[in-house]
Amino acid sequence: MSNESDAFDDVGPIDYLVVEYPGSRPTGEALPFLVDLVDRGLIRILDLLFVRKNPDGSVAAVDLANVVQDENPDLAVFEGAPSGLFGQDDIEEAATVIGPGSTAALVMYENRWAAPLSHAMRRSGARLVAAGRIPVPDVIAALDSIEAAGPGARP
Repeated sequence: MSNESDAFDDVGPIDYLVVEYPGSRPTGEALPFLVDLVDRGLIRILDLLFVRKNPDGSVAAVDLANVVQDENPDLAVFEGAPSGLFGQDDIEEAATVIGPGSTAALVMYENRWAAPLSHAMRRSGARLVAAGRIPVPDVIAALDSIEAAGPGARP
């Protein structure tokens, strides 16, 4: 008999992004890259939601069908993506980081490329104890600091 954790053995790490389009709407320029990641099986979209923050600070989810029809018909490829995993609390949290008059895309995705590695680690008894993301500007600043300090120096 399998236990509950067996159901998740083949699931990769799950991440989310909040991508703001300040004062504008999504242009669709990044869409082919997102579709490519899905098509190659590197990620799986678990939820996709658009929100708008009004100039008065109120925020509301935007029906993807309206975004597709009115603003970017290329987004039609994701019409089945909204799953309901993002809730009102997620919308309100996104509102704290986007500017008034902006639209944001909230994307929750599974890193399918990492599923075999994650599965092997779980089988061996390993467990994830911390995770994080380092902003690219921070890495560049650290590399610049190392280069400026010279060979063998540590920042």
